[in-house]
Amino acid sequence: MATYDLEEQEQIAEIKAWWKQYGNLLLGIVTAASIGVIAWQGWNWYQRNQAAQASMVYGVLQKAVRENDAQRIKTAAGELLEKYGSTAYAPMAALSAAKAMFAAGDTKTASLQLVWVVEHGKDELRDLARLRLAAVLLDEKAYDEALKQLAGNTTGGFAVRFLGSRGDVLSAQGKTAEARAAYQEALVRLDEGDKTGKGKNTLQDRQANAAFREMLELKLDALGESS
Repeated sequence: MATYDLEEQEQIAEIKAWWKQYGNLLLGIVTAASIGVIAWQGWNWYQRNQAAQASMVYGVLQKAVRENDAQRIKTAAGELLEKYGSTAYAPMAALSAAKAMFAAGDTKTASLQLVWVVEHGKDELRDLARLRLAAVLLDEKAYDEALKQLAGNTTGGFAVRFLGSRGDVLSAQGKTAEARAAYQEALVRLDEGDKTGKGKNTLQDRQANAAFREMLELKLDALGESS
């Protein structure tokens, strides 16, 4: 029994010595880990709360769009971009607001909304904004600025649409040969997509591609034969 007590005392002494050497470090690690967990949970709560509030404002925006209420569209879109710009609702709201404002003849507001998506949006939404902004700039005869939006890489199936829009801008500039080349390349890309199956293959997508192909062919015919 005395031997057991002695061994126990030695173990206690070893534990005390270990704790004296590493205790503060261990407490620091535990404290840091606890703070990290709390911070992570807090961030997740903040993100969920932001998304929930943004969703409500987005609902207000969509209602305003359906009712063609320009002032409420501007107010709701402005609130989303200012307060909830980090949520997924912000770029979608800006695109909706831009479309409604362009239809209402307010190209300045439409451009500002689209520029925001170009600067802050990602992937397909960003490319869609670039494409629509180029169309607005074309309408305003800001041809060089429109071509800048259509330059560079694109995602998904936007390459063909970008080529078509580039052809429109070049045609408006009177650069017939370059416009024809852009339209022809767009047609080639469409055909390649159909053959390889890389493009989307739903009925709606096939119908949209068929309509776009017909439009490109009409524009090529309007340019006349190359000299």
